[in-house]
Amino acid sequence: MTLSSIGASNRVVAYTVHESAKPAPAAVERADGFVFVKDGFNWWAFLFAPLWMLVNRLWLAFLGYVVVAAVLGGILFLLDAGMAWTTLVSLALNLIVAFEADSMQRWTLERKGWRMIGTVSGANMRECERRFLERWIGAQDQNGSAAAVDGQV
Repeated sequence: MTLSSIGASNRVVAYTVHESAKPAPAAVERADGFVFVKDGFNWWAFLFAPLWMLVNRLWLAFLGYVVVAAVLGGILFLLDAGMAWTTLVSLALNLIVAFEADSMQRWTLERKGWRMIGTVSGANMRECERRFLERWIGAQDQNGSAAAVDGQV
């Protein structure tokens, strides 16, 4: 083991890349409109689930969360469960949201007409953007419009 590897992270992150249903005509503007959705656990969604959904404009997911939380709260009230059970159920609900945060974002984008044009993985967001855009630019045809970049980069 070398000193440079101590504390180094070999973590790899994966993103799906989405494009609007009505992309801009110019390649640079089109690329600027891409949305990268990180795959994996989301700590912000776990710690602040309802607020995270509102900030990310996941209105239907937020509504679903409120309904599920109200139903679970009602059941716990009828069962006369203590505060410990209420806290445990709340944490479990937030844990589910954190694991499904990326799916909720993808679902919302898909519902708005966005389409997934590819996937990419790398050490961090900046590297993933660079890797995807290099491949995307290489896939452009002679007219300047870009083809979908399917598969993992």
